[in-house]
Parts: sequence; structure tokens; C-alpha cells
Amino acid sequence: MPSLKKRLKAIIMLLRPPYWLMTGGLSVLTMFTLLRGVPEYSILGLVILSAICISSGGFAFNDYIDQESDTIEKQNRPIPSKNLTPSEALLAAVILFSIGLGSALTINLMCFAIAIIDTILLVIYSKVIKKHAGFFGSFLMGFLIGTSFVYGEAALFGTFTINSLALSFMSMGSIGGNVLRDVLSLEGDQKAGYATLAAKRGPKFATKIAALFFLLNVVGSPVPYLVDAVGYAYLVPIILWDIILFISGISLLKNQDLNVVKKHERLVTRTMILIPIALIVGALT
Repeated sequence: MPSLKKRLKAIIMLLRPPYWLMTGGLSVLTMFTLLRGVPEYSILGLVILSAICISSGGFAFNDYIDQESDTIEKQNRPIPSKNLTPSEALLAAVILFSIGLGSALTINLMCFAIAIIDTILLVIYSKVIKKHAGFFGSFLMGFLIGTSFVYGEAALFGTFTINSLALSFMSMGSIGGNVLRDVLSLEGDQKAGYATLAAKRGPKFATKIAALFFLLNVVGSPVPYLVDAVGYAYLVPIILWDIILFISGISLLKNQDLNVVKKHERLVTRTMILIPIALIVGALT
């Protein structure tokens, strides 16, 4: 029987709190940005609760599905370490999805619809797509991040427009990052039977695709300003990130060496903090 400390640590790992910034955090920042002010606290709380519950529910369900492969590759995860049982992880996923969907329904029907779509896609991803769909798996994860922007606008106005769609295009960089991480984890993914793009078409081809998504992000990044979704100050941090993405994209198109891939994956991941900074300053101008 694991100690209480180990079980609590396993629960935190199951929920993956750092990823809440890329779900509930982006939705909240979208609300501030589009409203140019502070939303109602009740709506704000429901958006945060629903977003993080659905996100964590997806991680808990993923750990339940991946319990066998994690025993080989990720033995510190909650289930392989025996700090949580598979049934506990599945129960956590069901509870979290239920709370998330219930909270979304409380906001409005559009939020509920987006939450249902996200939940279904997370379940399908863990059950089917992750092992068999190759590049589509990486694309789907980026798409789900993109829906965070749309969710924020839907919470405010009960619908979505070109404003949140333009902001969601910034998930192209995330898609590229996902592909690069698959390149770096190729050996383990092959052992686990994951048919990633790198496993199907080779790491060099996958790296070039990731680079193209970085460059796509650069092309689409000014659109939120052009449609008046954000103020002019948004351009300062986003241009800085564009420069980083452009340099990484060009470098990876020229050189697909594993060390180069690792260097630029870390660089892009660490500088993604410029996205929320851009939204914050864009809301203030």
C-alpha cells in the first residue's frame, strides 16, 4: 500500500497541472483580450473549472489507456508505479469529464458543445488516434489547444467569430512542437507501437513538417491584430516569437540532426510564454 504522500503526488501527476495554462489559461486570457477588461467572476470561475477538468480528465484517461506501454517506458507514471490503480485513474477521468461538461453547460450551450467535442476527441485520441493516426495525432493536440481561444470567446458572447479563430491559429507552433517531440521520443514510441509521423515517414521528414508549421505560425500571427482582436502592443512580443519560430523553422529545414532538433524544440517550447504575454499587453492597448 503506497503512502499518502506518494498517492497525492501520483494524483497531481495524473492531473498534469502545468498544462492548465494551455487550456483554461488561454481561454481566460482570450476573455480578457476580447473584452478589454475583467469578465464576470462567476463566468471566469466556470471557464477555469470546466477547462482544467476536461484537460485533466483527458490526461487521466490517457494514463488508463497507456498503462501497459507506460510500464515499459514511463514507470514513474501513477499506474505503473502502483501509486494509483487503473480503476482509480478511470474513475478520476469520468468524474473530471462530468464536472467539466456540467460546468460548461452552466455557462451556455456553445461552451457545452465545444466541451463535448473536446472530450470526445480526447477519448478517441487516447483510444485510437495516438497509436494509429500518425501526424493526425500531433495535429489534433494542437487543434485542442486552438479550441481554448474559441472557448473563451464563446463564454463571453455565446458564439465565436473571426477574432478567436485568428487567435487559435497560433496553435500552429504547438503542432510543430508536438511533431518535434515525437522525433525526440522516436525510439520509445516505436517500442510502444505508436505510429507517429516520425515513426511512419522517418525523423527527417517529420522535422521538416514541424518546421513548416513554425513558419505557418509566423504567417498567421499578425491576423489577430489585423482583425482588431488585440491592440498594437500585441505585436511586440509576438514579433519576437515570430523571429524565434522563423529562425528555428529555417534551421530545421536545412539540418535535421537530432541535436539541432532538440535545441530548437527546447527553444520554441520555452519561448511559448510570449503568447500569453502578447495577449495580456494586447488587451491593455
